[in-house]
Amino acid sequence: MSKAIEVRGVSKEYFRGVRQPHTRVSELLTDWGHRLVGAKPRSDIIRREVEPFWALKDVSFAIERGQVVGIIGRNGSGKSTLLKIIARITAPTTGEVVLNGRTGTLLEVGTGFHPELSGRENVFLNGAILGMSRAEIARKFDEIVDFSGVEAFIDTPVKRYSSGMQTRLAFSVAAHLDPEVLIIDEVLAVGDAEFQKKCLGKMRDVTSSGRTVVFVSHSMATVTSLCDQCVFLEHGEIRAHGPSHKIADLYFSDGTEGGPSLGFGKAAERPGNNIVQLCGARVVNSKLEPVEAMRRDELIGIEMTFEVLQDGHRLVPNFHLFMQDQYAFVSSPPNSNDVLVRGTYRSRMWIPPRFLNNGSFVVGVAVSSMSPVTVHFFEQHALRFHVIDDLLDASRNDYIQEFPGVVRPDLQWDFARER
Repeated sequence: MSKAIEVRGVSKEYFRGVRQPHTRVSELLTDWGHRLVGAKPRSDIIRREVEPFWALKDVSFAIERGQVVGIIGRNGSGKSTLLKIIARITAPTTGEVVLNGRTGTLLEVGTGFHPELSGRENVFLNGAILGMSRAEIARKFDEIVDFSGVEAFIDTPVKRYSSGMQTRLAFSVAAHLDPEVLIIDEVLAVGDAEFQKKCLGKMRDVTSSGRTVVFVSHSMATVTSLCDQCVFLEHGEIRAHGPSHKIADLYFSDGTEGGPSLGFGKAAERPGNNIVQLCGARVVNSKLEPVEAMRRDELIGIEMTFEVLQDGHRLVPNFHLFMQDQYAFVSSPPNSNDVLVRGTYRSRMWIPPRFLNNGSFVVGVAVSSMSPVTVHFFEQHALRFHVIDDLLDASRNDYIQEFPGVVRPDLQWDFARER
């Protein structure tokens, strides 16, 4: 199997801060004199406001034709930088990327769209950028527009589109114009639930069609269901590379993030936006005490506090429970139709005793709005806790091995002799 993408020793250097320009001609001449004699310029000593840092460090891997590879990692690990280098949007400081085949990219909302052109014109423009002929684009045009759901606005300038409309059309173009290599960052959270479902369905079609796909996502359920292989980035370096389920297991079992409680001392550090911000979260027992480990027969509480900064929004808190690479469930309060006013709110969910299996669980906390779906914040690794099993539990029926699965509820059974 030939290589579709080869990443060879790629590093990327950026700079923090701003270097102040010379304010006097004398400073410029003094620096020039110091450099002439090989001495360090005095202004470099005084004006040390620029600090270099490496977003990527000697990253190397190869992707075979037809493979679907996920790139995962915490925020700031270098995922988006790597994708922009692979897509040749950003040049590496050192190293090189070799691409074999026509490449389509979807990295940010509206990437490659001209705001003054209509949706129709941008479809043809993007297709041409991907190397498609006008005839090829015209053949796919109706399918692209129908999938995007923006047919009523297809002749409207893109600058009047919402971010969700731009994403719908951009994804439709990238997914339908048959590039040999498709590079996708996690932009599919924009849009309503129906379109997100369509996107995932289309992604499965793309990944099963033999095309090469590079996919960045924080959703391990999506990555493990779509991707054969995973690259796990940490601080700009490859921590692990291999089968997606094994890498996701390593990702979730890493104890460096998550604990029984999460708090933010300063308002500036809080996740969220100008509508709502996360204040804190914790795992509690029935006495409302923070806990890290509970027995299976104990009540488990998941709690979140958030501050509403603007009146008039329907805000829905929701908790997401994961066990390694498995998405256990997402839950939100029933009948969340109230319009909230400014203030601090507490939301708590109770997991009944003897519902979860034993093991390590990760909790994601989020607040979102409906119509359209808007995620104001989502801390996927906010909390971590452990469920401890009793090997002498009567429900085990003397079975002392590990039970598979995320949940293990005690259910109602009927068991009787028929005759």
